[in-house]
Amino acid sequence: MKENNGRVLEYGGLRISPPLLLAPMAGLTHSALRRLVQEQGGVGLLSTEMLAAKRLPHENPTLSPYLVRHPSEQPLSFQLLLTSPAEVAAAVASAEELGAAAIDLNLGCPAPDIRRQGGGSRLMEEPQMVRRLVQETRRRTALPLSAKIRLGEELNAERLRAFCLLLEDAGVDLLTVHARLRGEPYGRKPRWEWVGKVKHWLRIPVVANGGIFSAADAAACLAASGADGLMIGRAAAATPWLFRQLAEGWATDFAPGHDELSTAPSQEQKAAIYRRFCELLKESFTPERRLGRLKEFTHYYARNYQFGHHLAAAVQSSPDLDTARRRAEHFLATA
Repeated sequence: MKENNGRVLEYGGLRISPPLLLAPMAGLTHSALRRLVQEQGGVGLLSTEMLAAKRLPHENPTLSPYLVRHPSEQPLSFQLLLTSPAEVAAAVASAEELGAAAIDLNLGCPAPDIRRQGGGSRLMEEPQMVRRLVQETRRRTALPLSAKIRLGEELNAERLRAFCLLLEDAGVDLLTVHARLRGEPYGRKPRWEWVGKVKHWLRIPVVANGGIFSAADAAACLAASGADGLMIGRAAAATPWLFRQLAEGWATDFAPGHDELSTAPSQEQKAAIYRRFCELLKESFTPERRLGRLKEFTHYYARNYQFGHHLAAAVQSSPDLDTARRRAEHFLATA
């Protein structure tokens, strides 16, 4: 349900304002990035990385890099990778015990190893299994329940409509649609108009995902899809302040000039944001967990600089965190 010109999104009793969601992304949507985005402002719902349902009940929340979190990280949705109804009960119980504000089902991950396990986008090829998974999850929890999908193997409106209606009928409260086919790379222009088809078919809220890197992108996506909310993925790492810009744009219905509503950070501020991310890594993770996450973040954040590939290469080739930070500081001082 939408309220206040779409500036509040409600599903399963959870109110999200602004209706801007952080996407679950392997290696990125961890505590340090969530806190960084939250500090920049504008995000309405945070997310974990994809969590393997069969492993979740056995994870130590104080040690697992997938579960470590700060009390300020609210509301937080837990995304579950399910492959069997037998995994549901224990995984949902763990998510509830860990304070999940909502549960999201991964039905769209195109990664080959996930598909080989029978999860992610592979499940879109088995709608009756999906029905069982959703119904069992719905039976086990009263938390808001969402699912995330892609458009399928090929553009087939009849098949996609049947699958989306199945999800709604089985108990999903909100559906996020990544506007690309399963086999399409991230560089492919998103098919936002197909999110609009899904929105037309369903009664539950529909969130658009894919290809949103600016306020202009957001405005175009909303115009094409009529979506109830937007989910931001890789852009959250490249421009952690984007949520704030989008929230300001949404508040004025993306009136002309909305790209200038929130001034982009200066070079000094961008450097400070990078340093803050490094601090958050140290606060959140044990030493052996920090370098890989810094490299992953830097891959995207380096795009803020004309010669950012030098920053990315310097950090990627670093053997330890101290070296990476020293090399990054040298780049930032001269950028």
